[in-house]
Amino acid sequence: MKEKGTISIHTENIFPIIKKFLYSDNEIFLRELVSNAADATQKIKRLSGLGQYNGELGELQVDVAFDKDKKTITISDNGLGMTAEEIKKYINQIAFSGATEFVEKFKDAKDANEIIGKFGLGFYSAFMVSDHVEIQTLSYQDGAEPAAWICDGSTEFEIKEGTRTTRGTDIILHVNSESEEFLDQQKLQTILDKYFKFLTVKLVFGTTTDSVEDGEDADGKKQYKSVDVPNVINGAKAIWTQSPSELTDEDYLQFYKELYPYQEDPLFWIHLNVDYPFNLTGVLYFPKLKNDVEIQRNKIKLFSRQVFITDEVKDIVPEFLMLLHGVIDSPDIPLNVSRSFLQADGNVKKINSYITKKVAEKLGELFKKDRAAYEAKWSDIGLFVKYGMISEEKFYDKAKDFALFTNTEKKNFTMDEYRDKVKDIQTDKDGNLVYLYTVDPAKQDGFIQSATKKGYDVLLMDTQIDSHFVSQMEQKLDKTQLKRVDSNTADKLIDKGEKMEHVLSEDQTKQVKEIFEKAINKPAYQVEVEALSPDELPVTVTMDEFMRRMKDMAAMGGGMSFYGNMPDSYKVAINGNHKIVNKILASTDEAEQSALAKQAFDLALLSQGLLTGAELTAFVNRSVSLI
Repeated sequence: MKEKGTISIHTENIFPIIKKFLYSDNEIFLRELVSNAADATQKIKRLSGLGQYNGELGELQVDVAFDKDKKTITISDNGLGMTAEEIKKYINQIAFSGATEFVEKFKDAKDANEIIGKFGLGFYSAFMVSDHVEIQTLSYQDGAEPAAWICDGSTEFEIKEGTRTTRGTDIILHVNSESEEFLDQQKLQTILDKYFKFLTVKLVFGTTTDSVEDGEDADGKKQYKSVDVPNVINGAKAIWTQSPSELTDEDYLQFYKELYPYQEDPLFWIHLNVDYPFNLTGVLYFPKLKNDVEIQRNKIKLFSRQVFITDEVKDIVPEFLMLLHGVIDSPDIPLNVSRSFLQADGNVKKINSYITKKVAEKLGELFKKDRAAYEAKWSDIGLFVKYGMISEEKFYDKAKDFALFTNTEKKNFTMDEYRDKVKDIQTDKDGNLVYLYTVDPAKQDGFIQSATKKGYDVLLMDTQIDSHFVSQMEQKLDKTQLKRVDSNTADKLIDKGEKMEHVLSEDQTKQVKEIFEKAINKPAYQVEVEALSPDELPVTVTMDEFMRRMKDMAAMGGGMSFYGNMPDSYKVAINGNHKIVNKILASTDEAEQSALAKQAFDLALLSQGLLTGAELTAFVNRSVSLI
């Protein structure tokens, strides 16, 4: 038996295309070939179960070996094997998938889809690292003859009688000069560990040395000898393939430790399991967030039938859930094609929606089941929830029932509860409900205290995305405004139509304004004399809510670059009813007036964290002088 021919493809040479477009990096060849080998063992196991194969199965396994001198890597299995005709059909006709025929033949079997192998492009990844590739195979079928296939990376191939004597297939790669890095035990071991830790089929790579008992010596002491034993790569427990009813909390926590050895225990987890309209299993964990959110990303691992694919899952998992950790496994995600195809794939979009729905259901369930425990976790999960509400409309619709507002007293309220709490005292003259918030309670303490004296409540909005969340709340909540507590004086934050009068005459008001403008001498600070409570500070510096919010969003890359480039502009409110203003007016010394005005202004800057450098030093020296 000997035959030569041309591979049936629609282009002169497919291999440059494979190398350039279909794979992100060349180590993928090992993932594809070992996966194919594992599939072949599962097929023969299934055929045996269906009574289509009556021979001895033996211990099904995949072996990977390399020979540095001969420059070969060999992937072997004791699975289905192929006849010469099957090689021509499955290997030469790239457009034909052996999976199609397999499903048709055994379509009545309950789980035929689970044992489909991927022929064709997956196999051809071998040429990413090889000058030429050889297949030695023997089919399980009675009377089958061993067959060999050889191809040098062109469209020419040769099929001849093979040398394999047992059922299964050897794929022998003759590694090219550019890829000799793969002829290294540590390199291959690392790749196999990465992709096949959870593979169900036994995977052996070379041997390791172990000690075994070898009788006793004359004194009755046990003797040991060194022996070579198979180096089994896999064996880790893929708990996502099990039913949640079979697992304990300890199982989930132990699995998390295997995935992320140096992480704190997660807050809770979600077990995913769906078989229609796509197949998907997995476990997603909610971690305890650290200050640097970016280092938390890319911790979800994508598998296909327990073979690792990637930890870049941004198209499969919604953006707001990229901070979750865990595993997703789906055979319905296209693996061998470019990412642009992955993004457009219908199943990917469905999986994305499903994960969003399951996360929302889990959070809603936790909130209803044990609100106190849910509130205790809110500081960690609030970022997920708010991010989701901003970015996913469907998630917002569900999350509005379990999203919490936290105030400066660390009390939590649902959105409906908070509206009921503040509506009587925080509604302005136009019927708008005004929510006050702080992004830094320590820095804005003076403003919080002023608001609290008026009976107002102040919310904590101190996460990285709260500037966006605040804007969304205004869009979603009917007749509701949100104002940062330091965006105006306490009397002006909620305009109730009440007009206060200060004690200064028109001439005195003009004089005070001129004294402060001259002392401040900064165009960015607009001076106004206002009627405030005598208990308030003599001077208050604020930035308009809209302008400050736009600048915050611009700083976070929120598409507001126009505002980000605008110079800062502040309002300086002089308290016309404060005793210091009277003292300034009573002084006949212009220098003293200026010093007092500058001191009061600098105190206002200090309360906002705006006094730095030489101005801070001058303030300290002036304070010593005044004392």
